Amino acid sequence: MLLAEDDRAIRHALERALKLEGYEVNAVADGVEALAQAHRTPPDVLVLDVMMPGIDGLQVCRVLRAEGDRTPILMLTALVETADRIAGLDAGADDYVVKPFEVEEVFARLRALLRRTDAPVGVPREQQPMPESPLSAAGLHLEPQARRVWRGTREIDLTRTEFDLLELLVRNAGIVLDHTTIYDRIWGYDFGPGSKNLAVYVGYLRRKLDEPGAPALIHTVRGVGYVLRED
Repeated sequence: MLLAEDDRAIRHALERALKLEGYEVNAVADGVEALAQAHRTPPDVLVLDVMMPGIDGLQVCRVLRAEGDRTPILMLTALVETADRIAGLDAGADDYVVKPFEVEEVFARLRALLRRTDAPVGVPREQQPMPESPLSAAGLHLEPQARRVWRGTREIDLTRTEFDLLELLVRNAGIVLDHTTIYDRIWGYDFGPGSKNLAVYVGYLRRKLDEPGAPALIHTVRGVGYVLRED
C-alpha cells in the first residue's frame, strides 16, 4: 500500500494503524514522492490526501489514470462539499473518506476496494470459478468479469466502486434496496444516517448513465433507498 499524506501526525497515526491491521505501508509526504514510489514499486492500493503541496492528490490520481494505471485509489479529503467529492471521482478515484475520520471507516473502504474477482495465481484452470454470465436490465449490459458496462451501444467508464454499485442494482433490478443493504454489500460497513457517501455515488452514476430524452434508470425511494428500473 502507498499512503501519501502531508500532515505528519495524520500520516504517522494512519501508517501505524494500517500496519497493525496487517497492511504493508509505504508512507510519503507529498504527491511528487507518491508518483515516484508508484512508478518504482506499484502498490496494490493507494491512499492519497487531496490537499498536498506541489502535486496534490487529484493530480496524482489523474496522472496514474492517464497512464492506464487502474490501481484502487482511496482519497482523504477535508473538503465536505459534494462538488469537491465529485472532483475526486472525476479525477479517477475509487472512493473517498472525509476528515476527521474513524480509522475503522478507512479499513472498511480499503477492504471493499481490495476485493478481487480474479482467480488466485497458480490455481489450476479446472479449479478456477466459471466466468460469470453477462447481466442485462433496463437497457444496460454488464460483463462482471471484464468490469465493463454499456447503455445500448455506448460503453460507460466507471470506477471500481461505481461499477460495484451498478452491478448490485442491476442484479436486483426492480427491487428497492435500502441504504443499509447497499452499504453492507458495497462497503461492508454502515456509515450511519448522516453519511452522504451513497447519495454522491448514486448521483455520479446518474450523470454517467442518463441520456437526453431517455428514461432515468436509478430512482430514489424516499426514506428507503434506490431501485433500478426503466420507466
